[in-house]
This record gives sequence, structure tokens and C-alpha cells, in this order.
Amino acid sequence: MALVRFTENLARHCPVHDLEVAGTTVREVLDAAFLALPSVRSYVLDDQGGLRKHMAAFVDGEQIADRRLLSDSVRATSTIDLIQALSGG
Repeated sequence: MALVRFTENLARHCPVHDLEVAGTTVREVLDAAFLALPSVRSYVLDDQGGLRKHMAAFVDGEQIADRRLLSDSVRATSTIDLIQALSGG
């Protein structure tokens, strides 16, 4: 099962913890993760189900390409990191 990790900054807004869930795409993995942590869903995803602008997602250290459909592939041994995106200089 894939490991989903949330940045500690998210804990300020909603209860989160790392968890392992099954899935072959980022969408499938996140849907399973949000079953266990429903309050974090609306913070990570927008009302259309895409990744919010202030969030970034990485699969095995590589930023995902599909922020809207979350169709990037995930292996059973993958790690998905969800972090708050930073901007500025």
C-alpha cells in the first residue's frame, strides 16, 4: 500500500497523520486517505476535486503532473507527500 504523508503545517488546520492506503493513481490513494481523514479533504482538494492552488503533491519525490484529475500513477511502494505550496521571494 502507498504511504500518504501530510506536512506538519496541515495539522494547524485539521487533524492529520501518515497512513497507508491502496490505489494505483493519486486520485484513488487520496480518496482512500480521505475516508480515514475526511476533514482534510476540503483543505487539500477544491470543489471540483482537483488539488488546491496552495497545495503541492509529490509521488516518490516527483511533483505530480495532473493537478486536476490526479491521474498520476502510484505503485504499492510509493510515498505521496502533500505539502502547502510556498510562493514569494
